[in-house]
Amino acid sequence: EVQLVESGGGLVQPGGSLRLSCAASGFIFSMYAMSWVRQAPGKGLEWVSSIYSGGGRTAYRDSVKGRFTISRDNAKNTLYLQMNSLKPEDTAVYYCNADSRFGTFWGQGTQVTVSS
Repeated sequence: EVQLVESGGGLVQPGGSLRLSCAASGFIFSMYAMSWVRQAPGKGLEWVSSIYSGGGRTAYRDSVKGRFTISRDNAKNTLYLQMNSLKPEDTAVYYCNADSRFGTFWGQGTQVTVSS
């Protein structure tokens, strides 16, 4: 059974930091491009960042560049998102996504709330 389980969300003040994790199982993690996608209240899905199967190439949406860092540990089948200098507009449910020609999988999401 394929599973993507996010953790690490919570309530943080503006300027604070959080580290999200996504634990993967049931598929060959190293062969999949992994992404973080978020959904703010009342809005659609918004791509945040991706890291490719080799781990050497990453991509970020402009609004998070310089603040967020995506990484992966293929030995632990885990994806990470280090989020620094958080802003209220980063408030959203953050989803982990795995994608390859073999299929696409989603996690259940973790809530991040940035508020004073």
